[in-house]
Parts: sequence; structure tokens; C-alpha cells
Amino acid sequence: MPTNVYTHGHHESVLRSHRWRTAENSAAYLLPVLSDDMNVLDVGAGPATISRDLAARVAHVTALEVTAEAVGVARDGLAGVGNAEVVLGDVHALPFPDDTFCVVHAHQVLQHVADPVLALREMHRVCKPGGYVAARDSDYAGFVWYPRVPELDDWMALYQRMARANGGEPDAGRRLLAWAREAGFTEVTATSSTWCFADDEDRAWWGGMWADRVRTSAMARQALDAGVPQEELDRLADGWRRWAADGDGWLSILHGEILARPTARPAVA
Repeated sequence: MPTNVYTHGHHESVLRSHRWRTAENSAAYLLPVLSDDMNVLDVGAGPATISRDLAARVAHVTALEVTAEAVGVARDGLAGVGNAEVVLGDVHALPFPDDTFCVVHAHQVLQHVADPVLALREMHRVCKPGGYVAARDSDYAGFVWYPRVPELDDWMALYQRMARANGGEPDAGRRLLAWAREAGFTEVTATSSTWCFADDEDRAWWGGMWADRVRTSAMARQALDAGVPQEELDRLADGWRRWAADGDGWLSILHGEILARPTARPAVA
């Protein structure tokens, strides 16, 4: 089975970003098709803030994570939610029977997995015919910011290198439609949306978060192991802080989205 290496890891600076995510700011394309009688699989739930929001809209949510550490983070996020559970498993080989869920959802997952087409085939397998497979991933090459801080260009190059060394695809957003078709989906709606950080509070939060991540997260440890000096990581972090302090600073983050409808599979003779 393909091996996942999660570039970001679960450092506090990473979870700080992930806990900001809601169904409204991260899964708006999915919300119109939800109903209160559905059961949902949330693949790669992280701290489960999106899972918690989905649980308020549907009958039951199963949050899936790939390591015991991540399962613990998700369980903490779903504490007190009676119609949700957390399961350990890998999206390349989901631990569920065929046709189990009305909706199978993955947010910022396919960019990190070793085989996104296999992952989508598994998501198709466990989704009921006529249900929905939903995926949203950022597209790092589609990030746009102002002013052009040189350190942010260098950060982008480093992140792309580290993510690809882990077998990921940081520009996943633009590939979701192609991956879904390769996985066997014939009915796919592809859209895009953005996050935008442009006021003082948003810049301070996003820039400060990435300044910490570039120095202390799993990506930072990977970069150091690859021979990147700590002084270089410090320089990139300072660039994020300088961008955040600029009153004209603006950042738009592009995401690709797919909403795919699984079809019935032929009976096995």
C-alpha cells in the first residue's frame, strides 16, 4: 500500500491553522447537498472542526485519520459531539464495506497522499451510488500575494521541494478533476474558491502562523535534515512577519474543488 508522509505534521502552529477551518470557509461547495438523514465520512479530519460542523447538519459523521496521534487530535476536536466518531485508517484502503456512506469528504488531503487516484477510487467504493464524493485542495502555485516579498518566493520554492520529496503534489487543486476522471467518476462538478487574508488581524494571524511553521513544524525538521540552514528558515520566517506588518499586504489562496457522483457498480458474477 502506498505510504503517506504528511509534510506539515501536527505541531501547534499547524493545528492553529487547521482549527480555523469551518464548513463555511472550507466546504461551502458541499453544504447545499447535505441533508439531516445523511451519514458522512470525513477523510483526514485533522482537529475535526469541519467534522464538527458537518455533524450539526447530518445524521452521523465518521472522522478518519491515519495515525494514532492524529486520531487523538480528532477525538479532542469532537469531544461532546454525540453523532460523531473517529476511526483509524488509510484512505488508500478504507476500512469500510462498499456503499457505506452518503457523502465522502476530504479537505486538503489529496495533495499529501502517495496515490490520489487510488484514494479517490476508495472514496468512490465506500460511497453509496447516487451519493457524493467531495474534495477540496489548495494549489500552491496559485497563491498570489502583495507586496512581492522575496522571502515568500523562497518559502514557496522550499515548500514545493519538501512536499514533492514526500511524494505529495502541492499543486493538487488544478488536478482534482483529472484525478477524479482517472479514478472512474463520470459525473464531476469542478469549481474553485479562495481564502483571502488582507486586513491587519488576518495578516497577523496567517503571517505569524507561517513564521512559526517554517521554523518549528515537521516541514522545518525535514528542511534541516535536507541541509537547509536554520538561518535560512529564520530568514523566511522574518519575511512572513514583514509581509504581515505591511498595511497593504494581501494574500489569496486558490483551491480546487470537486463534487462527484458515484455510479452503481456492476454485480460480481
